[in-house]
Amino acid sequence: MSQGFFSVQQTCPTCHGQGQVISDPCTSCRGQGRVQEYKTLSVKIPAGVDTGDRIRLSGEGEAGDHGAPAGDLFVQVSVRQHAIFERDGANLHCDVPISFTTAALGGEIDVPTLDGRVRLKVTPECQTGKLFRLRNKGVKPVRGGAVGDLICRVTVETPVKLTDRQKELLRELEETMSDGDSHSPKQKSWFDGVKNFFDDIKK
Repeated sequence: MSQGFFSVQQTCPTCHGQGQVISDPCTSCRGQGRVQEYKTLSVKIPAGVDTGDRIRLSGEGEAGDHGAPAGDLFVQVSVRQHAIFERDGANLHCDVPISFTTAALGGEIDVPTLDGRVRLKVTPECQTGKLFRLRNKGVKPVRGGAVGDLICRVTVETPVKLTDRQKELLRELEETMSDGDSHSPKQKSWFDGVKNFFDDIKK
C-alpha cells in the first residue's frame, strides 16, 4: 500500500501470508488443519538413565501448520528415591545392618543387588561405618562405560528384647573384658580426647 511518496508492505490481514483464504472453514479446526487432543504414550526406558536425562519420541510433538510434519516430544526423566539403594553416578550405596556377633566374629550375610542376592563376607571385629565394595554390582551408564560398584556401609545393631539369660551372658562377657583399652580402641581414644579437651580449658 502507498502512503504519500512511500510504499509499505505488510502481511495480508485476511490470509496471514498464506496466499489463499478458506471460504468455509471447518468448525473443528477453524481452517488450521489441526485440532488439539491428548493421548497416552508408552515410553521405553533404557537401563542406566538418571535424573535429568531426556528421551526423544520422534513425531509425537505439536502438529505442524497446514500439513507440516509434527515436532518431537522430549520426556525428561526424574528418578525416585529407593528404599534400599542410593545412587551416585554409576555407583550404588546401601546400608547393611549386621548383628553384634557377626560384627565381632565375622561371617557372611545376604546383600541385595540389581542382579539378585549375593553373599558378602564380613571380616571379624567389624565396626559401624566400614565400607565393603562389590565390583560391577552398580549401574551400567546409559551412554556406555564401565558398570559401577555397590558400596555397602555396615551398621552394627544393638540387640533388643533380651531375655534374662542373654543379659546374664552379656554381663559375663563384659567381666572378661576388664581391659577395655584393648577391646574398645575407639572408646579409649575418644575419652583421651575428652580429657585433653578439659585439660586445655583449665590452662
